[in-house]
Amino acid sequence: MAPTGLQPRTYRTRMARPGLVGFRVAVKETDLMILAQTDLSAQVRDLVIQDRQQLETYIQKHPEFRTTLSPWPSDPYAPPVVREMIAAGAIAGVGPMAAVAGAIAARTGQGLMAFSEEVIVENGGDIFMHLKHHPATVALYAGRSPLSHKVGLKIPPGQENWGVCTSSGTVGPSLSLGRADAACVVATNTALADACATALGNRVSRAADIDGALDWLRTIPGITGAVVIVGEHLGAWGQIELVPL
Repeated sequence: MAPTGLQPRTYRTRMARPGLVGFRVAVKETDLMILAQTDLSAQVRDLVIQDRQQLETYIQKHPEFRTTLSPWPSDPYAPPVVREMIAAGAIAGVGPMAAVAGAIAARTGQGLMAFSEEVIVENGGDIFMHLKHHPATVALYAGRSPLSHKVGLKIPPGQENWGVCTSSGTVGPSLSLGRADAACVVATNTALADACATALGNRVSRAADIDGALDWLRTIPGITGAVVIVGEHLGAWGQIELVPL
């Protein structure tokens, strides 16, 4: 789940990719940075407003949806963005709002694929990526850890969409029950990656917890891999490629 506080997002100065234009769109608390072949700000705004209206209307009818830390019951009558959040939270064992940033990033990115061959959407550190020709590297930000911005994840191009989502118990105002500097999850389903990043981070209070938390993540279907950083300690699992920065 992405941070919701108003803090400088200096990491965005590092976002660049040859052939793509970077632009920012903010609608209420949703603050996106997008890379696409052209400036698609109008399309992004329409997509975000539609999803936010659906989510806000659902929360008005079900106020506890916003605050629960437990999985929400399946609701076939809920709007699509809400159903995606419910499904991701249920798989990860967390509340549906743990998946909100990833769900909106992915739905926005998927909506832009009709207009741009490649699309990257970042929402508070949670990222949706559709890469066509060349890999991209996502730097891992881990606050005061000496490994922060020293390690990256190499994301391959192809037909798959990728979600790269990070939770932290030491960086930003987002809720985490653990103390990991970074708990990063990679999956083809960005909402699921977001929910699982929260659940993974919740399980890590110290370096000794890393292995057990990653063992738990192995049991979750649909996850490609993960990285956990606590201070100078790093643990990784899955079909991911770590690269030095």
